[in-house]
Amino acid sequence: MKNKYLECGKIINTHGVAGTVKVENRCDTPKILASLKRIYFKVGDLYSEKKVLSGSVMGQFVLLKLNGVTDLDGAAALKNTLIYADREDLPIEEGAVFIADLIGLPVIDVDDGREYGKLSEVINRGASDIYVVDTPAGERMMPAVAEFVKSIDVEKGIFVKPIQGMFDDAE
Repeated sequence: MKNKYLECGKIINTHGVAGTVKVENRCDTPKILASLKRIYFKVGDLYSEKKVLSGSVMGQFVLLKLNGVTDLDGAAALKNTLIYADREDLPIEEGAVFIADLIGLPVIDVDDGREYGKLSEVINRGASDIYVVDTPAGERMMPAVAEFVKSIDVEKGIFVKPIQGMFDDAE
């Protein structure tokens, strides 16, 4: 079952003295996070809504002014807090999937159906994402590009065509 709420950022600091928080973006772009009208904090298994009064992009970070956070102390108390968005509030292109929906999927050879392992992480550090796959022989990494990733079915798995050596000892 898909999570209703997706991690979209982490409050890393305050900004100014009026309660604005500085957020490390975990959306596709900082603009997406800055455009949200509401975010959620997770407490235990529950999510509590917080209205976003304003959002702006500052380089790779996002500045958010949250309802009820009116001063430096209130903003400082939120430092290191993960923030979430309702998946319905996040724009997504036709045919695209959320990274959260990929984590835990089996990585399967498109030709012979062999399962190499499960996707444990997606690293975004440049031109393309890197998939981290937990295999019986340890972690393996592969670029998430069309040359290797042939199709994704969020119900069945990630179908790949690896080059020789990529998963050779992972069986």
